[in-house]
Amino acid sequence: MQLSGRLWVLSVAMAGMLLAGCTIGTLRSGPEPLTALNRVAEDPATQLRWLDRVTWGASASSQAELARTGLAAWMGRQLSPRMQPLPPAAQAQVDAMTISRTPLPELARALEAQRKAAEALTDDEQKKAARQAYQQELNRLAREAQQRFVLRALYSPDQLQEQMTWFWMNHFNVNIRKDAIRALVGDYEESAIRPHALGRFRDLLGATLRHPAMLRYLDNAQNSANRINENYARELMELHTMGVGSGYSQADVQELARVLTGVGMSLQPADAPPPKMRPEVQADHVRQGLFEFNPNRHDYGAKTLLGQPIKARGLAEADEALDRLASSPATARFISRKLAMYFVADDPPFSLVDRMVATFSRSDGNIAAVLRTMFESAEFAASLGRKFRDPVHYVMAGVRLAYDDRVVQNVDPLLGWINRMGEPLYGHETPDGYSLGEAAWASAGQMNTRFEIARAIGSNGAVLFRAADNKAPLERPAYPPLAESPAVRIMQAGLAAETRTALAQAKTPQEWNTYLLASPELMRR
Repeated sequence: MQLSGRLWVLSVAMAGMLLAGCTIGTLRSGPEPLTALNRVAEDPATQLRWLDRVTWGASASSQAELARTGLAAWMGRQLSPRMQPLPPAAQAQVDAMTISRTPLPELARALEAQRKAAEALTDDEQKKAARQAYQQELNRLAREAQQRFVLRALYSPDQLQEQMTWFWMNHFNVNIRKDAIRALVGDYEESAIRPHALGRFRDLLGATLRHPAMLRYLDNAQNSANRINENYARELMELHTMGVGSGYSQADVQELARVLTGVGMSLQPADAPPPKMRPEVQADHVRQGLFEFNPNRHDYGAKTLLGQPIKARGLAEADEALDRLASSPATARFISRKLAMYFVADDPPFSLVDRMVATFSRSDGNIAAVLRTMFESAEFAASLGRKFRDPVHYVMAGVRLAYDDRVVQNVDPLLGWINRMGEPLYGHETPDGYSLGEAAWASAGQMNTRFEIARAIGSNGAVLFRAADNKAPLERPAYPPLAESPAVRIMQAGLAAETRTALAQAKTPQEWNTYLLASPELMRR
């Protein structure tokens, strides 16, 4: 989309303002952590800043709820989510999805049957059409997962849990372009990540290890005693737990890969007989859903990991290895620092990370406890309004502010906006996930794209409330009454003089919306 005339000139000017304000220094350590959270968020403007950081974006209704309950009680509910349903109009969309109605084993076996039937065809044109139909079904299932994520991020009362679900999906990244992960990613998020997003890190780690999406993405489904594949073992240590430079060696990676031999998946029904195997290892066979531990593929030799022998046998070796990795001091620091990077600053204060590490170790890796330590800190309070929004946060925040709790009927335009900015859901190619740092997202080109997306939300947002297959005219007006939002009225007092000047130059409500959503203040949370 090309900008024209005065809009283009202002977009360039605002992009310059954004880039000029993109460099924020490392936050300095403050005094001891605050315990009376209500004292730090008594005024509505501060409440909005808390909402912008803890939720997917402040809105008038969320600010009213926080003001009514008080910050301490509100944060307590966020740290201990009650698994509340979405608003009916959003929940109905989620409930109608195939990924919500069909158990993963049933879905995966049906898809495999479809794939095999396509490959069995002898007519070239029929085979081509059948293969295309199979790929389209995989695409549809991946799209459902993306749509479900968006609806939950926009409307779930358990906003912190949705933030942490995104954080852990990025930390334990899988990519939908590989293999048939498009069919698996929805369940991966639903059963492996979301239930453990605020629980024990060790439980989360174990859930990802047993999910076929991870086992396929990092090739452990092919890891066997006579054909070692180190991919998953390496990323398990480097990206998921201890981190680079934490003291493990290449020999540790090789030993962990041997521990993980036989850990894979199977499309066999639960009541299917186990594979033939030596009598002495038959009791070690495990099949749960699509997960399978196959003793025939496992290396039963002696192993040493991180300087200590592995004492267990069979699948229990993997559990012993995960226990060791999850309890490592290096893991406590790696995870705590990454959480602080996500919620506080690209280069978080050492003092804050140290306190989070202490909580991680003391609480046996309780994620909610670590977050509580962070949220109660003076460093966190001082960081509010400074963390640069990545594309997903930017789009979600814009839609939440503009339309509050009005439920969208078509999230596809929203997904398109995210894709244009280079952060498609489940689309990062490599296991390290998307960058949490500002430098990855604060280019001039990105800012110009954000201006265009701000204009789309602020001028033509009615596309979100028309079903994807509905060609009826858009409702009028097709833009949100942003200037009338109680949240925006609170926000305006804190806007920079340059932003207020730009808003004063707006000739129409659509332009006013665009300038607000594209302002430097809306780029940060």
